[in-house]
Amino acid sequence: MRGTRTSSGESTGTPRRWHPVALAALLPFGLAACTSPVASTAADSAPSTPSASASPGGETMRDSFGNADFYTTTAGDTLVSVATAHKISEGKLLQFNGLQPGAALAPGTRLRLIPAEPLPGANGPASVDAAGIPTSYTVDPGDTLGGITYRFNLTEEQLAEANKVPFAYEKGANYFIQAGKVLQLQKNPVDSRAGSGASVNNSFGQTIYYTTVDGDSFDALGYKFRSTMAQILLYNPSLPADQSLPAGTRLRLIPGELKIDGAQGAFTTDSRGIPQTYTTAPGDTEQQVSFRFGVTQLRSANRPSQGTGGAWYAFTDLPAGELAPGQTISVALDKPINNPER
Repeated sequence: MRGTRTSSGESTGTPRRWHPVALAALLPFGLAACTSPVASTAADSAPSTPSASASPGGETMRDSFGNADFYTTTAGDTLVSVATAHKISEGKLLQFNGLQPGAALAPGTRLRLIPAEPLPGANGPASVDAAGIPTSYTVDPGDTLGGITYRFNLTEEQLAEANKVPFAYEKGANYFIQAGKVLQLQKNPVDSRAGSGASVNNSFGQTIYYTTVDGDSFDALGYKFRSTMAQILLYNPSLPADQSLPAGTRLRLIPGELKIDGAQGAFTTDSRGIPQTYTTAPGDTEQQVSFRFGVTQLRSANRPSQGTGGAWYAFTDLPAGELAPGQTISVALDKPINNPER
């Protein structure tokens, strides 16, 4: 796969970090269990205008993430030089364009740098824009995350960003890779000023609050913080849905005060509004408590004082991760609660 997968770590001006293992447990529950369901839809993200950039010799057509999808040859180009310039093998270049080894390239030939047809692991239909850049894809039974990212020349991080989710993972085909699900493959152009406001992060590096600046939009913040417009509105009920985001608006980016199924208890905060402790309620689970407060390592915030065992808190149902009610646990990594008896 071409390109370098980037970290999704979140601090001021950088994307949010979500641990893959934590998310594999978190996302199947998440907002699907909220009092008001929220889901990413095809309408949340639309294709952007591709950009052309100069490449050695000819012109390269790139998608909204800067990935090279097409190249137009110029005099002197060869299969080897084009493949080398775009960091793919000559064999793939031949395969994607139906060419034979040693074929001469006439100037003005438009070459594909991504597969032309469906393939195992990504066998569903795709939509493309006028330039041929893939914009959306309908998941087919039997598809895999690796097949989809390979076919459309995306990293998992880019696929997650386009769909405004923290992480694109594969676990039993029960969340992201679902047959019939429409995945967005590109993002809308956003104002260059967007996302430059002040962030307040918790001790796990997750952004809890963000203060908007001129140029911010629901789309821009959705890509940056992996939140749909519906989620942002749900977390900020006083925010009008039919207006632009005025500069200086303080947005909550986690459920926080919004109780969700599996995280119905009360919590405390510090002076900045960052959650510190949480008292479990009946039916609460580790996954949902973590999701509600932007926690990636709940067990690390609740270490035993002695030994090397796991978290000290008690479970009602360990396989399901259901916590015993009435326990006050830490949701802050920098202020763990240690059980003196363990």
